[in-house]
Amino acid sequence: MTRTELATASDKLESAVDSAGDNADRLADLAGQLDQLADAERGPDHGRMARIQTALDEIQQDVDDETAATIEDARTEISTYRATVDGV
Repeated sequence: MTRTELATASDKLESAVDSAGDNADRLADLAGQLDQLADAERGPDHGRMARIQTALDEIQQDVDDETAATIEDARTEISTYRATVDGV
């Protein structure tokens, strides 16, 4: 089962890697994590998603406006996914 929101978030982050400067490796790692989570047998919980969003917040502060907007689009996809997760 593919979690389309997480796959889309991963794609958006991958598209921002080249313009992320010093944060490129970290952003690529987060994109990879989301890609794996999108197809995992079991979906990630709120805590895992919150940690990823926090990391994206940190990166977003250090990049140009266009890259920050792309990261925000990815964060929106993650939030949309989180709305479907039971709990918190």
